[in-house]
Amino acid sequence: MRLTKFSQAMMISVLGVMTLSAQAQSTGTVAKVNGVAIPQSRLELMVKASAAQGQPDGPEMRKALRENLIAEEILAQEAVKKKLDKDPDVIAQLEIARQAVLVRAFQADYIRNNVVSEETLRKEYEVLKVQMGDKEYKARHILVANENEAKDIIAKLKKGGNFAKIAEEKSVDDGSKENGGELNWSPPAAYVRPFSEALVKLSKGGLTEQPVQTSFGWHVIQLMDIRPMEVPPFEEVKQNIQQRVLQREFGTVVQELRSKAKVE
Repeated sequence: MRLTKFSQAMMISVLGVMTLSAQAQSTGTVAKVNGVAIPQSRLELMVKASAAQGQPDGPEMRKALRENLIAEEILAQEAVKKKLDKDPDVIAQLEIARQAVLVRAFQADYIRNNVVSEETLRKEYEVLKVQMGDKEYKARHILVANENEAKDIIAKLKKGGNFAKIAEEKSVDDGSKENGGELNWSPPAAYVRPFSEALVKLSKGGLTEQPVQTSFGWHVIQLMDIRPMEVPPFEEVKQNIQQRVLQREFGTVVQELRSKAKVE
């Protein structure tokens, strides 16, 4: 289990809005397999998907993708011969895949047709600046599954126990235990509320007197240092703020559609 930090991520939001590549306009066929044509547009979509993952377009990539499409067509034809397309589970999976593509298409259409104004983006930026505050905290923690274990750890630390060693041995936070429980510099808003509330009450070097419970488990927290918060400039995070706003607005659209839908 990992307690992730957002640091700049409060500004550079982790948005996973899925987008759908525009349908290729090219015509023609890549190949024919037992008389069935594989359209060029299918290859172009595969090329775009690969390019989005950092693979440069080129003859070698296109050749490899073409071979993949041919192999998939051969296997798909064999599956049909075996009447696997009539299997209820396969039918259900095909419908789920179709639905997922339509959802991504709807999302992409929404993004294309809803431009966030500069004024809205700057207002969102100012709101995020307030949420982030003017300080960053360097903390370390030990995360365990139950309160009693956390209390025992606090007692050991007060007797001079080595925080880093105990974190490596006891913490269930895989993201920080190998670093002795250390977390990256972050504003309080980067953490879940009980954690952040406990953190800001500590003085430098201070340790929580009682375990702090969050949805992750029970934390023993120590504040290592504090420094002024450096907010990234607007232009640096503008695109990510736009994604953040679109994500929120799209969520509202989904809720509105849900409220209007007849669900029995």
